Amino acid sequence: MKITIVAGARPNFIKIAPIIKAIQKKQSINNKLSFRLVHTGQHYDKNLSDTFFEELNIPHPNSNLEVKSGSQAQQTAAIMVAFEQELIENPCDLVLVVGDVNSTMACAIVAKKMNLKVTHVEAGIRSGDMTMPEEINRIVTDSITDYFFTTSTWAGENLMKYGAEASNIHFVGNVMIDTLYQNLDRISAPNFWNEFQLEKGNYIILTLHRPSNVDEEHSLIDLLKGIDKMVGDKKVIFPIHPRTKAILGEQKLELKNILMVDPQGYLNFMFLIKNSFAVITDSGGISEETTVLGIPCFTLRTTTERPETITIGTNNLIGISIENLEKVFGEFLQNGPRKAGIPELWDGKASERIIDILLSKK
Repeated sequence: MKITIVAGARPNFIKIAPIIKAIQKKQSINNKLSFRLVHTGQHYDKNLSDTFFEELNIPHPNSNLEVKSGSQAQQTAAIMVAFEQELIENPCDLVLVVGDVNSTMACAIVAKKMNLKVTHVEAGIRSGDMTMPEEINRIVTDSITDYFFTTSTWAGENLMKYGAEASNIHFVGNVMIDTLYQNLDRISAPNFWNEFQLEKGNYIILTLHRPSNVDEEHSLIDLLKGIDKMVGDKKVIFPIHPRTKAILGEQKLELKNILMVDPQGYLNFMFLIKNSFAVITDSGGISEETTVLGIPCFTLRTTTERPETITIGTNNLIGISIENLEKVFGEFLQNGPRKAGIPELWDGKASERIIDILLSKK
């Protein structure tokens, strides 16, 4: 079986790392199993792409399509054109895509039109918010997928509603958590740890990149000032996404607690998360990692495609209002973290299950 694995953006790299390790493990007993890694180039900032290949011991891509940025349509079209040529030159039996970025949808479409089997890892998650590009990517990808691998039974139920065959839906767990467990003994403090006098539990992690939070400059500044005031004597480490940095431009903000740093590599960022007091974010994936690490998480969104991080885990869905955040965060400070657990099958073995199942399909 020849598998082409697609990665395009930061979350993809974290998800493909354990899948590649599971394939390599199987190759020792199955010499007919092979893979080709294609990087679409959707994320091309070194701290958002190259660093992850190095830190997670992912082999360098066999091909980099180098599509870079552009509008949603421009980027998707560029990926499709380049990936079609990639598959013509390097035929395979199956294309494996992960997550919900433009690369996921674009490569799934190309593969299906070339009559190749499509595997979607992290299939079936839904936010119900059609203003999110990721939601459209999920729906389109799942509508043409052959083999679905899910992180929860809820995701499988979503797929059944869309008409997927139960025999092709496989609840395997969460590959992001595979990567977390495989690297917990390798995480390390960033170079500013001592400079900022950071200690376990004396700081909060903040990440912001979604349009609803960062696209309007004045509301973004108001949000940052509100968080800066809300956290009391806690420092706030803010790895600033290139998108958010560009919107702030040269603004000189008078912030007492928020410390802006460059995007972090995986090992440094997980160290920061693991040792933090709490996390404030608009990311979906981070709420999965905080759930496993037992770190309180406050998500600045009105919807989530990962409800298990709320019902079982440490995540709190806030909305995009600083007033709501202040209220919920204040209750947390007064009452302490609520009791939480780890969702079923988030045990570090999802990738092995995926490869075993794919081999059984051949």
